[in-house]
Amino acid sequence: MILCCGEALIDMLPRRTAAGEDAFAPFPGGSVFNTAVALGRLGAPAGLLAGLSTDLFGARLAAAAAASRVDTGLCPRSARPTTLAFVDLHDGQPRYAFYDEGTAGRMLDPAALPALPDGVTALFFGGISLASEPCGGAFEALALREAGRRVIMLDPNIRPGAVADPPAYRARLARLLAVADIVKLSDEDLAWLEGPGEAGVQARALLDRGPRVVLLTRGAAGAAAYWPGGVAHAPAPAVAVADAVGAGDTFDAGVLAGLAAAGALDRAALADPRESVLRRALALGVRAAAVTVSRPGANPPWAAELG
Repeated sequence: MILCCGEALIDMLPRRTAAGEDAFAPFPGGSVFNTAVALGRLGAPAGLLAGLSTDLFGARLAAAAAASRVDTGLCPRSARPTTLAFVDLHDGQPRYAFYDEGTAGRMLDPAALPALPDGVTALFFGGISLASEPCGGAFEALALREAGRRVIMLDPNIRPGAVADPPAYRARLARLLAVADIVKLSDEDLAWLEGPGEAGVQARALLDRGPRVVLLTRGAAGAAAYWPGGVAHAPAPAVAVADAVGAGDTFDAGVLAGLAAAGALDRAALADPRESVLRRALALGVRAAAVTVSRPGANPPWAAELG
């Protein structure tokens, strides 16, 4: 199982009522939740580890996960409310306002972390859960605890507005980079983390900090994979973009699913990755993400939709 560790929340997406009034509609979401859903839909064995509420939104999240073949059995439950993320779209690009004080997800404590069964072979971390406390400390503790025993993938999916303490957050990301096998960054993430510079050079420099593979997504320009032995590129299919909500999350799932299908989601295999395997995984990530951006909201494709 690929266990996705991080936030599960409700995205309040902008809609227009029949009367022509602006409104927000609730949809299950969150960066890490979206990745888990996309993995399940692509046929990979997927699980979610998030603090889930017993409220009506928590029930909706659990039901949506189950409908996409995601196991939520490891999720700690509490009566605290569910995090809400109000989304404002500008030219198809999302901006977020998070309401997460005292929520079930944010208040996940390291003491609530479960022991992981042997069937968990890889862990995925990312999203706003790494920038908040105490859940950020809990997920960091889990990554450090399991590093070296299971594959670790990190996608910080940086939301500057959700980062209350940038120096502390940068320090956390540095510690996680050091133990991650795979790191994925958007070009915006890379610019926030590293400052101005040539993206390819910066991505390759990150390999010296611990990761075995660094993935870089660049929107309509496609994506690239960097590893000590080379670089591979995958162009983005031309599609009519509805919005970009969930695109990077789906890309992550596609890469993980592709590596798992090839038997390469393994620390030994990632120590000396085969270029052909990385190219196929990268292509799957880009194809899956293209479907997600072609329809409103985070609605990843099922495997059958990709042919």
